[in-house]
Amino acid sequence: MIRGNAVAAALVAVSLGACGSITRGTTERMAFLSEPPGAQMVTTKGYACPATPCSLEVDRSDEFDVTFTKPGYQPQMIPVRTKVAGTGAAGFAGNILAGGVIGMGVDAATGAAMDHTPNPVNATLVPDALPSAQRERHRRKGKPEV
Repeated sequence: MIRGNAVAAALVAVSLGACGSITRGTTERMAFLSEPPGAQMVTTKGYACPATPCSLEVDRSDEFDVTFTKPGYQPQMIPVRTKVAGTGAAGFAGNILAGGVIGMGVDAATGAAMDHTPNPVNATLVPDALPSAQRERHRRKGKPEV
């Protein structure tokens, strides 16, 4: 009987080790950066930072768009998507050997086999254009008066 219990315990340990949800987790740490720093960051999934640089834990299965805003600069939107990561694929494939269909289903539902791209998310903000009256004044400064 001890041998049967040892075999069962070994199978459980192998199946847990192969499951991406356990080995990688269902969240991923992401960094959000901007040039210049100090931009507000908000995503379509509700993640937010009051000022960059910042980092957050996000669900591995979430795909979203990030919008960076800062007074005096044009807003910038960057899409963040998921892709199967090398280590995530190994954990997912390990389910075939040990975790079975249930383990594969858990990993697919939680996104445990996924990584976000890009990570870090880096925005280079463009200054707002000068109003037309200011542009005209700047142009006239360089030309002699007639």
